Amino acid sequence: MTPFRLLLLALGIALFPAFALPQEAPAAPADKPSVSQAEALLNSGKAGDALTILNDLAKNDPQTPRLEASLGKAYFQSRKFPLAIDHLKRALLQNPDDLEATQILALSFYSSGDFVQAVPLLEKLGPRLPRSNADGPYLLGVCYIMTERLDDARRAFAQLFSVAPESAMAYLMLGKILVRQQLEDRAVPQLEKALQIDPGLPMAHFLLGEIDLYKENPQVAVVEFQKELAVNPTVWLVYWRLGDAYFHMDKLDEAENVLKQSIWLNDSSSGAFILLGQIALKKNDASLAAGFLERALKLDPQNFYVHYFLAKAYRGLGRSADAARHFEISKNLRNDRHDNERSMLQAVP
Repeated sequence: MTPFRLLLLALGIALFPAFALPQEAPAAPADKPSVSQAEALLNSGKAGDALTILNDLAKNDPQTPRLEASLGKAYFQSRKFPLAIDHLKRALLQNPDDLEATQILALSFYSSGDFVQAVPLLEKLGPRLPRSNADGPYLLGVCYIMTERLDDARRAFAQLFSVAPESAMAYLMLGKILVRQQLEDRAVPQLEKALQIDPGLPMAHFLLGEIDLYKENPQVAVVEFQKELAVNPTVWLVYWRLGDAYFHMDKLDEAENVLKQSIWLNDSSSGAFILLGQIALKKNDASLAAGFLERALKLDPQNFYVHYFLAKAYRGLGRSADAARHFEISKNLRNDRHDNERSMLQAVP
């Protein structure tokens, strides 16, 4: 597995076809530890065992070929990025054309949050990567965002997604990625520029509405969602989020109507059913709420919100044992999610 794919797996980013890297020679005999043995261990995900071999080699024969590159790779896999950076810099002094070491050094800077140092390496890698590999260009675009080079980021993503760099779609694309990076305030001007170029551009008003809803401005979100529906009234997602905005404004009848429209367009998503269940609970109709939430449960059994609101519905129906069971499931799922998110934050800088 290539270095880009290893990092992207850790970050939860969709993977693209890998590109081939030169393979090391077959491992030396077991009684003679070598860089090749360490590389084999690294390829098996055993970074700790590889480091044992590599550090012994560094102590006894520091001039061993590819030792510095392999140490950098091992420390990268161990998420010890400062040590990885140190050894990879030495490796590139020995061999400036080492493609794998250049990749891993770029990823080490990226993972350390040192986007300024990652940029020139990713720019250098660009022409050397196969056209089929999109991981490097994506990371370069993110680095441009993090270093306030938004025009460069827009051009990078435009090329990656095959759209004209000055087009409305390019600005929309950048705005969408900024939202994904939780940089909503920076996304707004990009989305507004996209609409200035093309007032009928689909999904731009939707993203603006999402930002307004996130900022707890449901009234403004409603306006944006309605503008989106005027452009394209066939997108179930917009009706769902419009229903959410109405729900936050306590406009339950309006919310119920658009949520049903969302379901008529797509009955395989749990979101609208959950909100309809909440509306029914607010209207003191536990039986109707249970029906909606039981449907949501079939679609999304690991959603702790579903279990929580279904428990409230069952409690309203006098089904105490079922209510207690679903409250407990909801609690456990919430705790599991919290633990997973904490582990992810610890793993990914």
